[in-house]
Amino acid sequence: MSAEFSLLAAFIVGLMGGVHCVGMCGGIVGALTFGLPQPQSRSRLFGFQLSYNLGRIASYTLGGALLGGLSALADNLLVIHQYQTILQVIAGLFMLAMGLYIAGWWTGLRYVESGGRVLWRHIEPLGRRLMPVTRPGQALLLGMLWGWLPCGLVYSVLIWSISTGSAIEGGLLMLSFGLGTLPNLLLMGMFAASLQRFVRYPPVRYLAGALVMAFGLVTLYLAWQPLPA
Repeated sequence: MSAEFSLLAAFIVGLMGGVHCVGMCGGIVGALTFGLPQPQSRSRLFGFQLSYNLGRIASYTLGGALLGGLSALADNLLVIHQYQTILQVIAGLFMLAMGLYIAGWWTGLRYVESGGRVLWRHIEPLGRRLMPVTRPGQALLLGMLWGWLPCGLVYSVLIWSISTGSAIEGGLLMLSFGLGTLPNLLLMGMFAASLQRFVRYPPVRYLAGALVMAFGLVTLYLAWQPLPA
């Protein structure tokens, strides 16, 4: 799978998966927005929302770089093509599961998310120490903690980042994914009620889920293509 295709696919998965993000993170975004000192101008509110989300994306990028780097260290333990093929297949299967989850046709990824709650229990108290948020710098730090919130969509792409076999490529993959999620969550912070109504409309969820599943199928197909001679 080419690096260009992977980055484009990760961005679109993040964009389409934003339907899930709005549903899962809507309460968090709402709490962060309404917890700001009032009144706030539109431009200042946007600055806080951007800081939250840049912190979140920074954590995604760090996670991708760490896992991609670990997979690079493991290259000498396994035949690299077989190793990456297995991980790409797993990533493709996770994307299929995520598409079903987004569309509301299957909710099994909730069990995967529940595993991350062990780590979140240790991180969440740190976030409370940053409240109330009065400066963009606080919002950035809080966003970095928010980036570790248990999420099946994020876990799917993190597994994908392992298959890159590179810290740089793993970080770039998660950065592309994070940028894909940015429009939905920025809009969520600015226009919470209207956006929530839109993403709960069944055809919107079905289309987003189907597109994520399509990328999962492409990932599975490309994983099994033979290497060029």
